[in-house]
Amino acid sequence: MKTCVSSTPASRCALPRPLRAHAISSAVAALIAGAAGLPTLAFAQEAAPALPEMVVTATRVPTRADELVSDTVVIDREQIEQQASRTLPEILARLAGVQISANGGAGKSSSVFIRGAEARHTILLIDGVRYSSATLGTPVWDNIPVEMIDRIEVVKGPASALYGSDGVGGVVQIFTRRASPGETVFAPHASTTVGSESYKQITGGFSGAAGAATYSLDVARTLNAKFSSTNRNVQFGNFNPDDDPFNQTAVNASFGYQLNPDWKFDAAMLYADGLNRFDDGPNRDTRGTLRTQAGYVGARGLVMSNWTTQLRYSRSEDYTRAIVAAPFNLPGLFETTQDQYLWQNDIVTPIGTVVVGLERREQDVKSDTRYTVTDRAIDSGFVGLNGNSGAHSWQLDARHDSNSQFGDSNTWFAGYAYRITPNWRVNVSQGTSFAAPSFNQLYFPGFGNSALQPEEGRNTDLGITWTQGAHTVKLVGYDNKIQGFITNTTLPQNIPRARIEGGTLSYDGQFGALGLHASYDSLDPRNEGTGKQLPRRAKNQASLGVDYAVGAWKLGGSALNVGSRFDDAANTRTLGGYTTFDLYVDYRFAKDWSVQARVTNLTDEQYETAYGYNQQGRAAFLTVRWQPK
Repeated sequence: MKTCVSSTPASRCALPRPLRAHAISSAVAALIAGAAGLPTLAFAQEAAPALPEMVVTATRVPTRADELVSDTVVIDREQIEQQASRTLPEILARLAGVQISANGGAGKSSSVFIRGAEARHTILLIDGVRYSSATLGTPVWDNIPVEMIDRIEVVKGPASALYGSDGVGGVVQIFTRRASPGETVFAPHASTTVGSESYKQITGGFSGAAGAATYSLDVARTLNAKFSSTNRNVQFGNFNPDDDPFNQTAVNASFGYQLNPDWKFDAAMLYADGLNRFDDGPNRDTRGTLRTQAGYVGARGLVMSNWTTQLRYSRSEDYTRAIVAAPFNLPGLFETTQDQYLWQNDIVTPIGTVVVGLERREQDVKSDTRYTVTDRAIDSGFVGLNGNSGAHSWQLDARHDSNSQFGDSNTWFAGYAYRITPNWRVNVSQGTSFAAPSFNQLYFPGFGNSALQPEEGRNTDLGITWTQGAHTVKLVGYDNKIQGFITNTTLPQNIPRARIEGGTLSYDGQFGALGLHASYDSLDPRNEGTGKQLPRRAKNQASLGVDYAVGAWKLGGSALNVGSRFDDAANTRTLGGYTTFDLYVDYRFAKDWSVQARVTNLTDEQYETAYGYNQQGRAAFLTVRWQPK
């Protein structure tokens, strides 16, 4: 995965190594000492990396990747197509510092843990639109169509000063496919995929421009029929040894109009409708619908030559409903809608870009479960500064959130980076975060605790990056302390503190046509009161990727090793470690046509990321793509 952090967009993600706060500086010093001979290696013949790309999520404004202070990773469309992953969490699982758990295959409930933080500590944005379940309190990854994604940006570390509640571990923003800047012609595309376990997918779409207007439309239909989500270990007797299919229809559309040289109007929408089946005991299944909607309308333009303003209204909806439920099943309707109003101003000054804005988010819950409270509103104001001069880069952010349930919260972020030499760059940052309890945690009958208070975090980062030509080595250490951490015993409750210490070490390099990418994570996520490891997060994770391009051929593979974890907060149920291997080969057999073969889990590893739930065994896929050049 392409890391666009400290030095070059070609650097990829890394691996954490649990480092206590007092040990971070010594670990960095050891890396410097160990790598002291690197600049003498014979890399001069390698091609220099491409110009740094622009990243939005880490600062809220387009910023060069090599000027960022935060640890940020970018995955582009080509990388998405080269992966064998069928879901967004499976793509993210290959990133250093990111782990996942899933209750089965596609369409089933999934969690993403960034730097060992909770699933509820990640913010998910779709084209800038906040998307999550207010009842669960987590992003909803299960129904997002991968074929609609053009680019993914992942910011690791505290992000509440930029985006508000839940930004304890990081932010994932996906950008959907649409007309490219400057596109002037009609550009169609299509693909079809067949695979193991009766997997079928067909996609198609187009983008283009007509005068001052730009437009795009994409559609996809996916059928995933033969995969049993549970095994005999699953709790509550829910095992049913049948297939648990997931079918999905998705549409993505965008429209933009250049009103004049300085002002543009645009709108976009992502819609996905899924039909899911999951086990409810011997010979019993529940069939349910999933619906994902995220869209916005807005205008952006110049007030003065150095002042850009934007106004935007966005709305997202997460909808799940059991349409055929097993006897005695829990209530089946859960719908979260979020309306968001944004006014943001970006002002270029001699010391950097100043970002000032106001935001309002309204959450509403509809359910056949009786919640005591079903809505809340958050009014926010934020200000930031990011810039660079010579060898120096800096970022400062502050935000005030007023929650109708919990009152006021203030968060901040401060980061600085310095390029010691053309090859060496160091960065340090500290930031605070908070996460408000979900409606389930507060009000679910027999489960909620209305006395819960928001969690508050403070995170420190320290990193160093070495680059030469197309080669990058990076080490990042972090220490995240979370006060009022919410955990479950008989009821959810705030405990005094959890602490997550870790580190990330990675290498990304290009040897002519051969690319090599490696990372290792070490993590210590624990409940400070009991010393227990936080569930479903491994202390060690490593990844390796290789790709090679020659003529019309592209081929490569990746390996992911995840250590053992505990499935529960009491650390009584163990999930064994596992290693998976994926391979792909892509051949462009005509100017506009290519064919790709992929194999996932080559060794047919049997493993679980949640106790009692199966993960995909060995599977093969064949894709044919058409895209006129």
